[in-house]
Order: sequence, then C-alpha cells, then structure tokens
Amino acid sequence: MDKSKAGRSKYKGGRKPIDDPAVFRYSIKLNSVDNARFEELFLRSGLTEKSKFIKAMIFEKEIKVVKIDRATLDYYMRLTNIYSQYKAVGVNYNQTVKAIKANFGDKRAMSLLYKLEKETIKLVGLSQEILRLSKEFEENYLNI
Repeated sequence: MDKSKAGRSKYKGGRKPIDDPAVFRYSIKLNSVDNARFEELFLRSGLTEKSKFIKAMIFEKEIKVVKIDRATLDYYMRLTNIYSQYKAVGVNYNQTVKAIKANFGDKRAMSLLYKLEKETIKLVGLSQEILRLSKEFEENYLNI
C-alpha cells in the first residue's frame, strides 16, 4: 500500500499558483482637488481599471484621449442622411427619365424633361450650398 501512494503526488486543492503574483502594493493620499483631476483623467483615458491607468501614467506609456464632440457627430449623421437621400434621388431620376421616354411622345417628353432639368439645376445649387457650408464648418469647428 505504501508503494502505490509513493508514486502519486498529493492533491492539495485550492487555486493554482500564479507565476508572477502582484505582491507589491502602494498607497497614496489625494486631496479633493487632486482626486477630481485624477478621476477626470481616468475617465478620459477610457481604461476600465484604475490600476492599469496608474501603471501607464507611472511608466510614461502613451495614453490616448478621444473627445467626442456631439455637435460634430450630429452634423456627420445629418450629412450622411442627406447623402443617402441624394442617392435615392439619383435612382428615381433615372427611372423617371426612362418612364418619360417610354410612355410619352417626343413633344410631351421634351416638355417634361425640360421641367425635370429645371428641378435638377435647383438640386445642383443646393448641393453646392451644402458643400460650401461643410467647408465652412470644417474650417471653423474641426480645425483641419
């Protein structure tokens, strides 16, 4: 019986030991002003653990702070929406021209296409105004 037990390792139970445990701990005390600044920097860093944030600050690793400007985001979303509407107008324009050519005589088709051309010129003017406003917005607010 002693021979069979000698070949086996004894199970101790519990967690498996960590290769490099964090055994060094430090504590600091901050006043309310410094703590507020620390919390603000931590939130801006985007990290989820304060210990990782502190390590990055101590060892001078680069921390990227991304600021999200809600006005710029809203502008971008609206501009994207306008672009998708322009694509829809282009598809409808092509379908309208095909329908006019197929269903009307030459004289009536020319009359309708003339009206369509006038509206298209208005649309081009509107798109140029949008481009002008976009450039103005970029110059004034995005600092590109």
